[in-house]
Amino acid sequence: MKWLYLAACLGLASANAAGSPATGGKKVRRPNVVILFTDDQGTLDAKCFGSQDLRTPSIDKLAKTGVRFTQAYAHTVCCPSRAALLTGRHPQRSGVNTWMQGDLKSRTGRNMALEEFTLAEALKATGYRTALFGKWHLGAHRDHGPMKQGFDEFFGIRDGFIDNFNHYFLHGDKGYHDLYEGTTEVTRKGAYFPEMVVSRSLEFIERNRDRPFFLYLGFNIPHYPEQALEEHAALYRELPMPRRSYASVVTTTDHYIGKILDRLEKLGLRKDTIVIFQSDNGHSTESYAIRGAEHASGYPKGHRYGANGGGGNTGKWIGGKGTFLEGGIRTPAIISYPAELPQGAVRDQVVTVMDWYPTVLELCGLAPPKVTLDGRSVLPIVKDAKATSKHETLYFQWQNRWAVRQGDWKLIGTRDRKGKDEVTLHQLTGKNPEKKNHAAERPELARRLHSLHEAWKKSVTPGPK
Repeated sequence: MKWLYLAACLGLASANAAGSPATGGKKVRRPNVVILFTDDQGTLDAKCFGSQDLRTPSIDKLAKTGVRFTQAYAHTVCCPSRAALLTGRHPQRSGVNTWMQGDLKSRTGRNMALEEFTLAEALKATGYRTALFGKWHLGAHRDHGPMKQGFDEFFGIRDGFIDNFNHYFLHGDKGYHDLYEGTTEVTRKGAYFPEMVVSRSLEFIERNRDRPFFLYLGFNIPHYPEQALEEHAALYRELPMPRRSYASVVTTTDHYIGKILDRLEKLGLRKDTIVIFQSDNGHSTESYAIRGAEHASGYPKGHRYGANGGGGNTGKWIGGKGTFLEGGIRTPAIISYPAELPQGAVRDQVVTVMDWYPTVLELCGLAPPKVTLDGRSVLPIVKDAKATSKHETLYFQWQNRWAVRQGDWKLIGTRDRKGKDEVTLHQLTGKNPEKKNHAAERPELARRLHSLHEAWKKSVTPGPK
């Protein structure tokens, strides 16, 4: 099925290159696509989303030239969000329901299924040049990875995070080096990783200015270790920790987003480029220190590199990365395409990270692949502020934990080793949403939502039903 769709797309690309009766024989250039996917940027962590103590001029400008979503959902941690973004499907369908293989040199572990037809593959089949610079985190094995799933170019980290200067993954007793050009290891000790991937992105844009391109910039920041540029750290000296450290690296992230937007403007490409911005999950509250006495990174045992307990802003919401509370899964999100979409608009309807896949295809005039897509185009909502969300019910799962939201209620569960679920029931309305567990007083509602989860889980799990 995947290759039949590829063949059909290639035929369509050839027809457009030559011109067709529908276009009067003229060549049609499709819009460029740029996805700016930040890492651990929390629910309200940009000025335009309500954090007045943050300096985020580039994200704010993007909101002024596009549509800002106040109820956008990603996932609770990095891997499933990236799978959902690239496939338009629940990550369980592609086998991404726990941590993926991190080290290319390690024994074979879990990797996203190669059978998945990614957004990169869909665009590449119709003539787009495609690149991922930054973070992959869907399996490091050399027979998997970005260049096996639609990307012409890849430079970055195959796992989840690194020290930005020595490029070592810091978890575990030993850690390991993680910086690659495709599957070729690269040594650039001392070079600042965000600067490297943005420089590559700018070069990619320049080189492909005269043809349609898809750039997926997978930022590794503001994820810990919170290593901001010095000029941004200086802006927040008066803020208390941990907000000070986190705010600094959010502004560094915004600075690099600005470099991309400025280059598109300079080249006259901004109007005809679809720019999508979202974070992969809520802000981190994790605290870590180097465990091993002879760590490969060179850092001494006890060196701290986590998120300092968490400096994100969730407003009235509670929770953070790793939870299914709103602060863990509700993230900032914007789409901007000045040639076609409203500017300076705000939408409060529910959208998800899976929705970008069908949205991009629709804006590019491409048919969706003949697979089950769980995402829905956001264009009806964008074009009509009164349109209803296509997501009446939201489902999430990660390892033995899960959640289902319907309307103003959310059931969160944890399955023990005996297969029994411990659940809590949360209301999303009121002054203190989600803080109280209503499971005991609303048992019928809890049972109904639990049944929805069980049916969904069966439908998205690969294998015999």
